[in-house]
Amino acid sequence: MARSHPTIIDVAQKAGVSKSTVSRVLQGNGQPVHEETQKAVQKAIQQLGYEHNAVASSLRTERTNMIMLIMPDITNPFWPDVARGLQDTIEKAGYSVVLANSDWDAHREKQFLATARRNRFDAIAINPAAVTEKELSLNRAPIVILGLREDFKNIDMVGSDSYHGTLQALDYLYKLGHRRIGFIRGEHNSGRGQARYNGYTEFLKRGSLPLRPELIVEVPFELESGRKAFTTLMSLKKPPTAIFASNDVLAIGAMQSAAEMGVVIPDDLSIIGMDNIYSSLMTTPALTTMSKSKYEIGKQAADLLLKRINGTAPAKRARIVIPCELIERRSTAPPRR
Repeated sequence: MARSHPTIIDVAQKAGVSKSTVSRVLQGNGQPVHEETQKAVQKAIQQLGYEHNAVASSLRTERTNMIMLIMPDITNPFWPDVARGLQDTIEKAGYSVVLANSDWDAHREKQFLATARRNRFDAIAINPAAVTEKELSLNRAPIVILGLREDFKNIDMVGSDSYHGTLQALDYLYKLGHRRIGFIRGEHNSGRGQARYNGYTEFLKRGSLPLRPELIVEVPFELESGRKAFTTLMSLKKPPTAIFASNDVLAIGAMQSAAEMGVVIPDDLSIIGMDNIYSSLMTTPALTTMSKSKYEIGKQAADLLLKRINGTAPAKRARIVIPCELIERRSTAPPRR
């Protein structure tokens, strides 16, 4: 017969105290327990290998101490730092994080949300791939959107200011002397990339530059897509002198294609990305990029969820905007005369 797991009653008997005393020690809820008694209980727990029954506790408290983090692409180097910022903050409050990777798949995303509902998760952090605000509202638990989205009017969100980050990147290229700037626009079914597109068109308007559709290439946020987009732009009769890519993954793909085509960066063409992932330091030359505070996004999202869980957040939905920062490296220079 398999050995049963030790119970709180076993701990109480081993320590020579009551069940309620063991419960007070475990919960640490501020009720006074003599130091010697605490030591006896902790020793009994260690000797018996007792594990707190979270399921039973959740039935009493109506909390599972579990947060679900739903990311669209676990292979994108942007997300690990976001996840770490959220996890580090959540764990300090006694919560655990369950990671879900949707792979930009609407069905998987909806299944994860259903799992969170069935298992009574206390909160959800999500970068939506296809789910709507109405579908998200089916989850009664607090929710925070990772990223700034215009299609979620009544849900808390935390994200980087990609619009002004794009303007800053393009202004930087303009000051270097570039006027014909290509744009590798990352797109997904969710409509991601709109802020960058708006920033690009606003930049052209401010600089009295024409909007040339051939200089805009829309592709998925993938390395190979960056390679193909670069090839498309360089095949133009009059190629750009600089390229702004929606994220570093696309920019790195473009740089790989440049090397294969014999295009010398930045002598022949400048490239700037966005995100400041670790790989952007490893390229040759190192990639100029707009840095996003990825860890801070996760941390702020976690803080907001904890306030919602504890009922201390303001009634009005929160929109936390974190600015981008230009990181100037060697992939950008004035255009060749």
